[in-house]
Amino acid sequence: MAILATAGRIASTLVAMVGTRLELAAVEFQQDARRLLGYLAWALLAVFLAAGAAMLVALFVILLFWDTYRLQAVAGMAVLLALGAFLIVSRVRAGLDTQAPLFADTLAELRKDADYVRHAAAASHTGAIDE
Repeated sequence: MAILATAGRIASTLVAMVGTRLELAAVEFQQDARRLLGYLAWALLAVFLAAGAAMLVALFVILLFWDTYRLQAVAGMAVLLALGAFLIVSRVRAGLDTQAPLFADTLAELRKDADYVRHAAAASHTGAIDE
C-alpha cells in the first residue's frame, strides 16, 4: 500500500506541475504576442514615415542636380537608400537573434521539474529497497 500511496502522491505532484507549467506557457505566449504586435505596429509606422522622407530627399537631390548630373544623382540616391535598407535589416536581424527563445522560462521550469521527479523517484526507490 505504501507504494501505491507514494505513486499517487507523485502522480498528483506531476499533474499539478504540468498544470502550473501550462499556465506559465500561456502567460509567456500572451506577453510575447503583445510585445511582438507592438513592435510590428511601431515598425510599420516607422517604415511608412521613413519611406516618405527618403522619397522626398531623393526627389530633392535629383531635382537639385537635374540640369548637370541627372543620372549620377539618381544612381547615388538609389545606392544610398539601398545601403540604408541593408543597415536597418542587419540591425533588426541582430536584435531578433539576441531575443530569448519562446517559452524559455517554461522550458527551464520543466527541466527543474524533471530533475525533481528523477531525484524523488530515486530517493523513493532506494528507500523502498532499504525497507
